[in-house]
Amino acid sequence: MTAQLSFPLDKQGIATSAAIHANLGTAQLVEAALARGEGQLAAHGPLVVETGRFTGRSVKDKFVVRDAMTEETINWGAINQPMSPEHFAALKADFMAELAGKEELFVADLFGGSQPEYRVNVRVITQMAWHSLFVRTLLVRPSAEELAGFTPEYTIINLPSFKADPERHGCRSDTVIAVNFTEKLILIGNTEYSGEMKKGVFGLLNYLLPAQGVMPMHCSANIGADGKTAIFFGLSGTGKTTLSADASRTLIGDDEHGWSDSAVFNFEGGCYAKVIDLSAEGEPEIYATTRMFGTILENVAMDEDTREIDFTDTSKTENTRGAYPIEFIPNSSEKNLGPVPANVVMLTADAFGVMPPIARLTPEQAMYHFLSGYTAKVAGTEIGVTDPEATFSTCFGAAFMPRHPSVYGNLLKKRIAEGNAQCWLFNTGWTGGKYGVGHRMPLKATRALLNAALDGKMNDVEYRKDPNFGFDVPVFVPALAELGIDQTILDPRSTWADKDAYDAMAQHLVQLFVDNFAQFEAYVDEGVRQVALTAA
Repeated sequence: MTAQLSFPLDKQGIATSAAIHANLGTAQLVEAALARGEGQLAAHGPLVVETGRFTGRSVKDKFVVRDAMTEETINWGAINQPMSPEHFAALKADFMAELAGKEELFVADLFGGSQPEYRVNVRVITQMAWHSLFVRTLLVRPSAEELAGFTPEYTIINLPSFKADPERHGCRSDTVIAVNFTEKLILIGNTEYSGEMKKGVFGLLNYLLPAQGVMPMHCSANIGADGKTAIFFGLSGTGKTTLSADASRTLIGDDEHGWSDSAVFNFEGGCYAKVIDLSAEGEPEIYATTRMFGTILENVAMDEDTREIDFTDTSKTENTRGAYPIEFIPNSSEKNLGPVPANVVMLTADAFGVMPPIARLTPEQAMYHFLSGYTAKVAGTEIGVTDPEATFSTCFGAAFMPRHPSVYGNLLKKRIAEGNAQCWLFNTGWTGGKYGVGHRMPLKATRALLNAALDGKMNDVEYRKDPNFGFDVPVFVPALAELGIDQTILDPRSTWADKDAYDAMAQHLVQLFVDNFAQFEAYVDEGVRQVALTAA
């Protein structure tokens, strides 16, 4: 399986005696993963793998090198933790020593970004075959001609076998993700969770693109039959992937995009969907991918005899995932890009049961809710914990945003104004009460409202001002009536049996918004500040 690289590793200063498996295809990588005992084939063909003790990203173990290039451009804090150049030098030296002693390495040369003017060449070096398959699935795959002249700009080295030394390397534990923008190098050690590579490239583009006037976004995107693009912001569990995978619309991508002067373009060539409780009835397009050769299923439960998957089993983690090429979705965009957006949709899973299922936003309100990045987590398994927990993740992706949130917020507001995009806020969370009292917003209601908004059928309906947040909420939507859904769902307060309890919960949520937004008031214009005052 050994192949030649157009730009050898030794030209990058990487010396190793390992057999180099370069730019292998899907079948070759699946074969290698099986031969190396890295996974198993499930019924219908997907590769099933486990990620060990890490079933999600190690946020507290991620660091950015603080040097002359990044000192004034990175938003330093709990998300973007600094690492000294000296500590990184020691870490890099130890990584290179570990690489030198490997018997096999897998190398994938890929693009981050589908619009040629803004993509970056990324080389990913892994010790595991399935990691190479994953990153090849998730990023944009060059053509044979492009590979023949490929020169890496940025390099990711992923070694799960490497254990960091906090004292020597300036990190927190023996797990480390270190990003050096100056050296164009990302080092990942002591974690098998594949999402670290994907989000490493996302963070890279989130740093590079704003300087070029391109808005990087943690969102999904699709195109309607009318040729108009919609983008969907939302944190994990809000329905971003589900709602964008619509058979009647062309999928651009499910997670990471850029908004340039001329297009919305996918950063990736694949999708990475949560598959917990996945069903053929609820999400047929995504479910179909889990029965295809070339899909990777992470941490799912499988019957060892029948090799059938049980998507309801959370014994390993609730963060079960499926990774598959975007072309596995039958109506995906051939070029992974589309026109600039006509509609901007923000999704929240409000477990407090306060938010309406749909609201129309002004550009200022859109910036307010974008910077807030609100959703809510439901109560956990701890005994006695019954209340939802609010989560504010700036720009709907704070963990991946190296620059100050205002950079992205102002870019989004500018793009919305220039493109005259209509903005919406959807609650895919709870109605009729908070989590534990009410029930989840019916998916058919969300889809009906979404389709009405994207098809321009919400332009002529009557709206009321929401007393809590000041945005416009429809009073009557024909699309709901056609499905026999009671219009009271549009007014959250009317769905609660205890109206006083609703008012108290709404006041509580508004105050959480106000307290969170205080950090941004100095960075936004007067119009956005007025939105914040309305909420207060």
